[in-house]
Amino acid sequence: MNDASQNDTGTPTPEEPRQQVERTRDRLGQTVEALAAKAGLGGEAGTDLTRQAKDTVATVKERAAGKAGTASGRVRHLTEQAAQRVKDRTPDAVREETARVTARLRERTVRAGRYAAVKAPDPLRDRAERAVTAVRAHRAPLLTGGALLVAFLLVRRSRGRAR
Repeated sequence: MNDASQNDTGTPTPEEPRQQVERTRDRLGQTVEALAAKAGLGGEAGTDLTRQAKDTVATVKERAAGKAGTASGRVRHLTEQAAQRVKDRTPDAVREETARVTARLRERTVRAGRYAAVKAPDPLRDRAERAVTAVRAHRAPLLTGGALLVAFLLVRRSRGRAR
């Protein structure tokens, strides 16, 4: 307390506590406004923090999408390489047998489909149509997997006879 705010007896005037309360209110109001701005609850400074958070989220999303695209391309490339290696290392006899088995399987599937179309109830036919659509959408991986399975079984079978 300064001398100007005190009377002759050295005690504060009634105005001094009021001024002190006003100064405290002003400082408290400024502090609350600053905190609200930083938390994004209002004011231009608050939108700055919100904008920074949105920018960070956008940057992280872009990086993740880029990494996912890179990983997807790498997996696709490695899968193609593996399929080519299997094809290169598969004997002609195995590939021919695989083609024959695939043709027979197609023929039997067509026959079974025709039979099912006549005999199956409607809900079952709807499910079968969805399954066919899914298989057609993923034909290459399924054919590759089937060829690998047949090749594995033929190699295993030929090793069993050699013993």
